Amino acid sequence: MAHTGDHYYVPHGSHWPIVASVALTIGVVGAANWFNGNASGQMLLLLGLALVAFMMFGWFGTVINESLKGMYNEQVDRSFRQGMMWFIFSEVMFFAAFFGALFYARVLSVPWLMGADFSTHEYLWKGFGEAWPTNGPGNVGGDFQNMGAWGIPAINTLLLLTSGVTITLSHWALKANDQKNTVLWLAATVALGATFLGFQVYEYVHAYHELNLTLGSGIYGSTFFMLTGFHGMHVTIGTIMLLVITLRAAKGHFSPDHHFAFEGVAWYWHFVDVVWLGLFIFVYVI
Repeated sequence: MAHTGDHYYVPHGSHWPIVASVALTIGVVGAANWFNGNASGQMLLLLGLALVAFMMFGWFGTVINESLKGMYNEQVDRSFRQGMMWFIFSEVMFFAAFFGALFYARVLSVPWLMGADFSTHEYLWKGFGEAWPTNGPGNVGGDFQNMGAWGIPAINTLLLLTSGVTITLSHWALKANDQKNTVLWLAATVALGATFLGFQVYEYVHAYHELNLTLGSGIYGSTFFMLTGFHGMHVTIGTIMLLVITLRAAKGHFSPDHHFAFEGVAWYWHFVDVVWLGLFIFVYVI
């Protein structure tokens, strides 16, 4: 029976938060041990990640079932929307930290090494020449080539911009109660996201084996792979989310007036698009 009026649905005691806490703890402990050279760390990390996947599948499945049974009203819908907004805001701050690191390195640290009023580099890094990309004193990681902007990165930019259009077309179709086109445009968005990831994998292989550009290639290599790698992780998560709502749309789970799950994923995907535009400009072009 649907909940209406001022009654706010409160779920019964759930075991999923406990499962989430245990999974995250195991994953973090495993990662810490793995990074410190302990052989058991990698297995603990994989176990933690597997438990996280199990928890998300089960918890989201519970929420979907409760929604389909009509247990949520407008107040609950607002709570979901506010929660998604805060989640995306936290993701904005996450990427802001990495963009800040890139800004600090390029605009402050590298020029400072040259010394505005005295020859700082003669004391800290003899023979240093102010240039970007740089890989640190002593040619850390060896010679490398920087990643150009107008090959795969430009193609990936076009793919993500196109995916922003296709998911918007899908949303319009959903609001028009056109299930066929809703699913069609969602499937197109999933395909574009998967293609983006395929090109990024190829780009990474090319960078490591042909450009000698690795995480160890000084500040340029580390900021490049941290920014693009974490963005790729978000695209992977977003593509999985898109695939799930595509299957749900095909099953008729959404209606023109009741489809927050769709909107939440669309918000996230548009966020991923915007972050990539920043990456393309500040990492690849400039």
